[in-house]
Amino acid sequence: MNGLKEGWFSELNSLWPGISLSLEVNEVLHSEKSEYQDILVLQTKAHGRALILDGIIQCTESDEFAYQEMISFLPLCSHPSPKKVLIVGGGDGGVAREVAKHPDVESIVQVEIDSHVLEVSKKYLPFMGVGLNNPKLTLHVGDGFRFMAQHRQEFDVIITDSSDPVGPAVCLFEQSYFELMRDALKPGGIICSQAGTVWANLDIVAQTFQHCYHTFRKTSFACASVPTYPTGQIGFVLGSLSPETNFKEPLRIFTETELDSLKMRYYSADVHRASFALPRFAKKALDEIVSNTSDEINTSDR
Repeated sequence: MNGLKEGWFSELNSLWPGISLSLEVNEVLHSEKSEYQDILVLQTKAHGRALILDGIIQCTESDEFAYQEMISFLPLCSHPSPKKVLIVGGGDGGVAREVAKHPDVESIVQVEIDSHVLEVSKKYLPFMGVGLNNPKLTLHVGDGFRFMAQHRQEFDVIITDSSDPVGPAVCLFEQSYFELMRDALKPGGIICSQAGTVWANLDIVAQTFQHCYHTFRKTSFACASVPTYPTGQIGFVLGSLSPETNFKEPLRIFTETELDSLKMRYYSADVHRASFALPRFAKKALDEIVSNTSDEINTSDR
C-alpha cells in the first residue's frame, strides 16, 4: 500500500518502468490483504471511486465503462450467436454488467478466485458490482483453470478480465491457459483477454498474441482508450475457432437508439472497427510473430 502518500495514490510498478499515474485521494474507503492480493478502494477527487489491486489501478468510476464495454462487446459482436458466456476474473462486476446487456446472451457463468474482491465491489463499487446480481449470471468462487478443465465445449464466448501479469493473474497469460479456453469453447467459439499496452509492455503484448495465434484459427488485437490505465490505453487479444471470423467487422450492429437503450458510452460499430487499426510499430511486432510461423499469414488477413 506504499503508493499512498500525502493525499495522493501513485501507481508504481516495474511493468511500466519510469511511468507513474497518480490520483488525488479524498478518502480511503477500504484496505485489506486477502489470501491472494492487496485490495484498496479509494474515493478520489476527480475520478470517483477507484479499485486498486496489488498497487495497480483496476478501474475508476470515471472511465471504467470504456474497458468493460470493449472487452465484452468486441467478442460478443464478433460471434453469430453468443448465447452462453464465461467470464474468468472480473470480480468488480463490470464485465458481467456489460455482457448481460447483449440481447443474444442467455446465460453467463463467472469464475472469480478472490471472494473478497466480489464483496468489496458489491459494497463500495455498486456501479459495477450491480453486474454480480444479474439474473443471467451464475457465480463461482474458484480457480478458472480448474473450472475450464471440467467444462469442455460448453461456451460460445470466454472473456478473461484479469489484472496485469503479476500475482494470481500470471497464469492467465500463459500458453496453457489459452489451450484451456480453446477446449472449453463450443465449435466456432471466441475468446477475448486483456493483453496489456503496446506503449509500455510490447513484449507482453507480443507474447500473449503469440499464445493466442498458436491456439486459434483466427487471431487479432484491438486497443481502447482508458485514461487512468498505464499510458492511457489497454489492449485485447481475440481468438476464434472459426476460420471465417472477421474480428474487424462486427456481425451485430446496433442502431444509435439501441446503443442508447443499452446505455453504451464507448462502444459502437465504428469504434469496434477502429480499435483494430494499430500504430505501425505495434502492427510490425505482431506481424513478425505471424511471419515466423510456417503458414506466414499476415495478421491483417488472419
